[in-house]
Amino acid sequence: MFRTAMFRTFFAALTLAAVHALAADRPQSVILDIKGMDCASCPLTVKMALKKAPGVAAVKVDFQTRTAEVRYDADKTTPGRLAQTVSDIGYPASARKP
Repeated sequence: MFRTAMFRTFFAALTLAAVHALAADRPQSVILDIKGMDCASCPLTVKMALKKAPGVAAVKVDFQTRTAEVRYDADKTTPGRLAQTVSDIGYPASARKP
């Protein structure tokens, strides 16, 4: 009986640890609203700057909506830092609230 209880406790702890590890590996997403993109090359400039930022996994910039969708590692960066990266290259940006 004691061994069964120990096994269940151990298995539950192991499962919980695995779930947390998988959640940490999943990239987060944020939409950035970007001002000042007024030509066709602006999205490329924004995309290149974001791709160089630590923790960024993927970037999609939309000229029509003046937004960027960024997938990132939350352990390495934040939406605020990503918005600041874009702002630093001359395009004022802000992260949308979820």
